[in-house]
Amino acid sequence: MQEHSIHRASGAAVSQIPVSPDNPCPFLRAVVAEGFVGGHIVPIPELCRTVEAASGKTGLQKKLVGLKTYPVALIANGLSPLRLLRSWWSGAELDALRNGPLDKHGVGSRILDANAEVHESEIARLAEFGKDCPDPCGGVEIGLTSSEITTYMNANFARAKGHRRWFDRLLMNGEWPVLLDIMGKGEGKGRYLSVAEVRTLFVDRRLPDRINERLASQPATAPAHGPLRKALKVAVWLVALAVAAIVVIAEFPNQVGKIVPPLAQVLPPPLPDSAPAKEAHWLDQNWPTERRHWFHHASQGTATFPVPYAWFLALEQPGIHLFTRPGMLADSAYLERFGFLPSPKSVDTDAASLRRFGYSATSGAKTEPAPKLAAGLQPTPAENFDGLPVGFARMKGVTNPGTGAPEADKIGLTCAACHTGHINYKGVSVRYDGGPATVNLKKLELATGLSIAYTTWVPGRFNRFATRVLGPDAGNDERDKLKKGLTEIRDFLLAQIKIYQKAIDSRKGFDGNEQKDTEEGFGRLDALNRIGNQVFYTDLVMSGLAGYEKNLYAVDAPVSFPPIWTVPWLWWAQYDASIEQPLIRNAGEALGVSALVNLSPNPPLEALFRSSVALNNLVYIEDILRGPDPFRQDPKGFAGLKSPEWPSRIFAGDPAWKIKPERVAKGRAIYAEICVECHLGPVADPVFDTQFPDKSFWSSDRWKNRDSANPVLNPVQKGVAGMGTDPAQANVLAKRPVEIPGFFNLQPARDLDSRGKCADLPAYSSTEMPFAIALMIVVDKVSDKWMKDRKLSEADQAALWGPRKNCPNTAPNGPHYRARPLNGVWATAPYLHNGSVPSLYWMLKPAAERPKQFCMGARDFDPEHVGFRVATSCKTGETLFSMTDSDGKPIHGNSVLGHSLEGTPGPGKNGVIGRMLTEDERFDLIEYLKTL
Repeated sequence: MQEHSIHRASGAAVSQIPVSPDNPCPFLRAVVAEGFVGGHIVPIPELCRTVEAASGKTGLQKKLVGLKTYPVALIANGLSPLRLLRSWWSGAELDALRNGPLDKHGVGSRILDANAEVHESEIARLAEFGKDCPDPCGGVEIGLTSSEITTYMNANFARAKGHRRWFDRLLMNGEWPVLLDIMGKGEGKGRYLSVAEVRTLFVDRRLPDRINERLASQPATAPAHGPLRKALKVAVWLVALAVAAIVVIAEFPNQVGKIVPPLAQVLPPPLPDSAPAKEAHWLDQNWPTERRHWFHHASQGTATFPVPYAWFLALEQPGIHLFTRPGMLADSAYLERFGFLPSPKSVDTDAASLRRFGYSATSGAKTEPAPKLAAGLQPTPAENFDGLPVGFARMKGVTNPGTGAPEADKIGLTCAACHTGHINYKGVSVRYDGGPATVNLKKLELATGLSIAYTTWVPGRFNRFATRVLGPDAGNDERDKLKKGLTEIRDFLLAQIKIYQKAIDSRKGFDGNEQKDTEEGFGRLDALNRIGNQVFYTDLVMSGLAGYEKNLYAVDAPVSFPPIWTVPWLWWAQYDASIEQPLIRNAGEALGVSALVNLSPNPPLEALFRSSVALNNLVYIEDILRGPDPFRQDPKGFAGLKSPEWPSRIFAGDPAWKIKPERVAKGRAIYAEICVECHLGPVADPVFDTQFPDKSFWSSDRWKNRDSANPVLNPVQKGVAGMGTDPAQANVLAKRPVEIPGFFNLQPARDLDSRGKCADLPAYSSTEMPFAIALMIVVDKVSDKWMKDRKLSEADQAALWGPRKNCPNTAPNGPHYRARPLNGVWATAPYLHNGSVPSLYWMLKPAAERPKQFCMGARDFDPEHVGFRVATSCKTGETLFSMTDSDGKPIHGNSVLGHSLEGTPGPGKNGVIGRMLTEDERFDLIEYLKTL
């Protein structure tokens, strides 16, 4: 037996019909109570027509309302095939909606409880989120606009922490925003939902008169019968399926991507929720607040993102939104889900505002004089007026390096994007500079590309984008030009993806194996292969050259972002001890994150190797990291960016963070026994220096030129084979070849010797050579061009270059990994160069016992094991590090082996570095490492 709607004449007084408490929807309760639909089974087309009429829309917009309503009504009573069939054939059961798929179980407003009782206190709470709104009919009343409704829904979702489901926040989008659309007053951004009318809706189960008039005026429709009805139902069913598919893709993209993997490439990447921080702290590291904020936003001269700065700010987040508009791509809260840290627009503000970002007014950081650069060069000012996270920079005054023509401001990533770390512990965010970041740049690349594509594909989105970029009064010619530019960028990105995939699919890698990308995930990046692909393929393409697809290689050697405190004092940098020259290291990194560079043979030829690299900023960053000569300090010590200290003072009341002196003493002896051989003595432990004077860091014979103005530490290097750790990263520079345009005129023996004689350089072809050699020369020429363009004297150029050579590492038994001093090691998880060991505890276990999988993305810290807990069931958006694939085969670059404490090192024992520790010894050493 079916029930159909009961129509009444406009203005007629009708006594209310009882409504079942198992109908929790306030709108449906009102239309049932006022007799517009029955209270039991209502055909879905009838419901759609009712909502269409209530919306007040006309034409196509009215039909779209019905199409959106249909799939929601279809699933309202259940998702089983039988239940869906019943709903399709008979209709929705309005008195059986409670506990259905759309029931939020108290996660929503809580105005109406499970017994259909209205809570006035919750209506009063709703009003607290509102504001005075001008009533179009005169007067002022409390109401909520779209933005206030979003804040209200977010607060409801946050209040329900502990018993909410991941999709409950999505369900809210089908409630309050829809009520605003139907019952709202006013137009545009000023449209608001009246709290008084909401109260009437809930308490009296009565709609506003203007809505009732719309409903009463709709014509009664007799139910169709026979073949026509069946044909109409089939047609509606097909339409509903299509709409349902759109709804599912729009509202559940993460799940769709898992079920249909090919779709994942055109759906927004799943992201973890941002960890709520009740408080934040930047640790003191000898930098004043102003220097720290400059480091966070100082441009390297990079255009990491493929659109101008203003376009980036105007792009919306990728994804299809049926009930709401997407947020902005540049929204800090969104970018934080990729692992970035929030940053203030300025540090020239009040202490309370800075405190929210973790800056302390009582910082013990010294305010040392800013280092002076050669030739009177100055670092460019850094700003963050648009409130972007740490690691984002605006490049101003851009010119095309080939033509000299001015270009729009660009947006790029800074050093801080990859070298600013943080951990979370019980709602407290601890932040520090120079540590490994937890960002996922691959997901950010995908989201940015999809945002560009969706802007050109999704109806209405480009118009909003164009209005933000050009203003509301821009003409059609301007908009057409803007769309052409954005479409060209989209097409270029899509073409490059296809070319890259074809290149790595069509040939084996330089190690002779089939090529396949290794997922980098949160906190890792294959920087070397990415730089190679950028400089020796993408930059050549951007300069108008073709035929260099052979230079593309798979991104399959990801590493953890290395800590950079003390690095300026190391003779050899990078995990593989491959770079001696600091300027080459830093300028090469800038090219890798898309500094503009001219590699074209077209005139003027003097523009070859001209770039946007901000060499002045890079030199300044190196100087503030480095600080003054540590041997001139009293006591001896590093005085640039210091490594972060174990933050026990922040967690003073938590015993898990309290340092245990008795364990520290025992751990110090174990460190002297096992760790000093490679990592040298601790940099700041006078007790160690007194107890083990022959192993003191500051008296080590690894220091070179100690009495000069440029002392440098030659770190211990160990052959990759002997260490037993994953060889993928070390093999990139050692084995990867590249083809070079002949007009570059690269001559390794000539070009590298220009910075100081390089010993034993083999003869290389000028058009094909090892990646490492080619990169060293190209970066040298780019840097040299920057200096010559500014007409620096030979003396000033020499001062910027410094005394170190630009030569390859020719140490025997290569390739190598170098061992760094372990100051701040507690803040650098996950461990080993490839980020394959989640904590110090597992690092000190025999390698065969280490976890083969763990999740990354949350940064929830374990102060006992010092690192991250092992979880293999990842939350939405997190990435799974895994040593093997689903078939049990090793994943290239993901070995967890080597550097193992399990026996006596010696011939035939690759990967064994020391004896096995007892459980107590393991925790003793961990306790000592916390203090470094």
